[in-house]
Amino acid sequence: MKNNSATQISRRHFLAASATGGAALVIGFYLPWQSSAQNQEKPTPNPFNAWIKIDRQNQVTLIVAKSEMGQGIMTALPMILADELEVPWANVRIEQAPTDSKIYDHGTGGSGSVLDSYLPLRQAAAAAREMLIMAAAQTWSVSTGTCRAERAGVIHGPRKTRLDYSELIESAAKLPVPDLKKVTLKNANDFNIVGKSIPRADIPAKVNGAAKFGIDVRVPGMLFAVIARCPTFGGKVAKFDDTKAKAVAGVKQVFEIPPVAAGAFTAGGVAVVADSTWSAMQGRDALKVEWDRGPNVDESSKSIRDQFVALTDKPGKVIRNNGDVSKVFSTANGNKIEAIYELPFLAHATMEPMNCTVDIRPDRAEVWAPTQAPDWAQGQVARIAGLKPEQVAVHTTLMGGGFGRRYQGDFPTEAAQVAKQAGKPVMLLWTREDDMTHDFYRPAAYHKFEATLDANGKPEAWRHHLTTTSIRAFWNPKGTKPEQQEVGGAADMPYAIPNVRVEYSNPPSQVPVAWWRSVEHSINGFVVESFVDELAAAAKKDPLEFRLELLNGGRDIADPMWPENVHMKTDRLAKTLTLASEKFGWASPPRKGFGRGVACHFSFNTYIAQIAEVSVTNNKPRIHRVVCAVDCGRVINPDGVKAQLESGIVYGLTAALKGEITVDKGAVQQTNFDQYLMLRINEMPKVEIYIVPSDEPPTGVGEPATAVIAAAVTNAIFNATGKRVRRLPINLA
Repeated sequence: MKNNSATQISRRHFLAASATGGAALVIGFYLPWQSSAQNQEKPTPNPFNAWIKIDRQNQVTLIVAKSEMGQGIMTALPMILADELEVPWANVRIEQAPTDSKIYDHGTGGSGSVLDSYLPLRQAAAAAREMLIMAAAQTWSVSTGTCRAERAGVIHGPRKTRLDYSELIESAAKLPVPDLKKVTLKNANDFNIVGKSIPRADIPAKVNGAAKFGIDVRVPGMLFAVIARCPTFGGKVAKFDDTKAKAVAGVKQVFEIPPVAAGAFTAGGVAVVADSTWSAMQGRDALKVEWDRGPNVDESSKSIRDQFVALTDKPGKVIRNNGDVSKVFSTANGNKIEAIYELPFLAHATMEPMNCTVDIRPDRAEVWAPTQAPDWAQGQVARIAGLKPEQVAVHTTLMGGGFGRRYQGDFPTEAAQVAKQAGKPVMLLWTREDDMTHDFYRPAAYHKFEATLDANGKPEAWRHHLTTTSIRAFWNPKGTKPEQQEVGGAADMPYAIPNVRVEYSNPPSQVPVAWWRSVEHSINGFVVESFVDELAAAAKKDPLEFRLELLNGGRDIADPMWPENVHMKTDRLAKTLTLASEKFGWASPPRKGFGRGVACHFSFNTYIAQIAEVSVTNNKPRIHRVVCAVDCGRVINPDGVKAQLESGIVYGLTAALKGEITVDKGAVQQTNFDQYLMLRINEMPKVEIYIVPSDEPPTGVGEPATAVIAAAVTNAIFNATGKRVRRLPINLA
């Protein structure tokens, strides 16, 4: 999930509108749409991206189009607004935007919500502030230069006369909107909200039970449904007998729905609709279905791995080629280091089960969805209902985790299919087994590395052949760049090595894949940082100093796949790595019986470094401590950043220690948390987060921590035991 760094305002709009208690000043601004998950241009530019409203009670409302899934976006974005507008935090209110892709950028992914919104929010708030100051100056017949905004009001300095914003709304509404590109932004040194830890706005309702998640939605007359889907990817219903299913108390309807490819990749199946979820599940259990297993019944983890091995032994598509790797290897005189790394498919495993409620009428539809992409859901429901997107109202609810899974269009599509045939509002619920066996998984991967060291232990040549089940190839089989979301963190590997060759191959597979938290970086962060550690060991050098030496020189590294992205600056990565080492106490000898491992990485425009301390007893690793340093530009809410990084570490640790989805006979074998294990609270290490002070624009924090924790842990295991871990999940037996 990539993000562009530059944000441009291309349209400005101002209007007066009615609001509770009187008129409201509304500033609208446009942020060019950037799909963090798909990096595709939107066909029609949005006229607006967000709205600021100021009512007569001096309350400032930010209508947020981003989805709140526990990452704290409902707090961070209003903090930016309030600070620039000179409004006390207590005066800020938040509303979820209605779904309108002509106005809003709804996509929430790629760690891009704050990154994308920071400058536009400041510019819009600064414009509103200037207009309010101008209105006050005109009221007092004084120069605007003698006035200042303060605590939701304007003060005339010499006389210390004050007017609240609420008293200035009507006169300000008659003024022209300043050019948002030229408004004077507040000096960052004068921020009094941004940079401070503010309690999350969404937490009280979650604590007292008032918060409404997708699964909490209740609509008058609604029914509940589950779907029986073919276990095999690409399979379909041959025939079914619903006699016993309809005999279950509460079951209302049983019918088949077809698979939908475009925009959804649904499996199709048999829907059971009832007056409760329990009755629907019982009805499905009683259903008799014969499946046509389809053409992929022979696909398995073994067959996919066999393809990986065969492809990696052949030349792949060249992604990066610096120097002359082949020549260096031909004269290496046996001084070559080689390694193979393997990673399995992974499920998203969101804690709140997947769900969506849809009500379809002849001329309109309503959707209640815990979704990261409400505009995608809107389009899919409109297509199924035979309506225009603007006839579909999508209410974005809170969600119990997203991790990329809730960016998909499959669950709203199926809900629309069921609701359309049922003729009533329907909540479609996925059981844990449904979601585990019909997810869009993180790709499986196989990586072959070769490198040489010179007489001084410095790398001379680096060859990396990646083979994965490609996200782009799955979603766009006719596309020409299946590598686009597979090579980040590998093609732009930051270390100073004169000869580098990176190749990519992808095998055909029907296992559905999509964006999983940190996308390819959770794979490439592990394999690249693990192999760098192997080179340090071969050179008999300290792994921290080895990295710092290869980062030396303050170079800019471009991403060959996404040239419009910010270039990585190796001095910032080195500074982050140094901070982690200092806070960990790397200069002191390791504790007896413990190993320590280091890893660093650049992703989502953020620099991160982690050091893990590990012990191993009876081939069982125990992670005791993780020190994480991050350079994510200017920090909006430090507590929010720390929470996100801690969350990313937990998610990455779970995958490294336990996560594995395997396929046999075209179907996923793991069905629930008894087979797809989660990290337990007693297994959680102590985590310390340290933030590099920065005046650079904010960057992403939701995903970078996930990308490096596996390598930090496995490098620590090597330090403790001498065993290299080259396959995840970790198994030392």
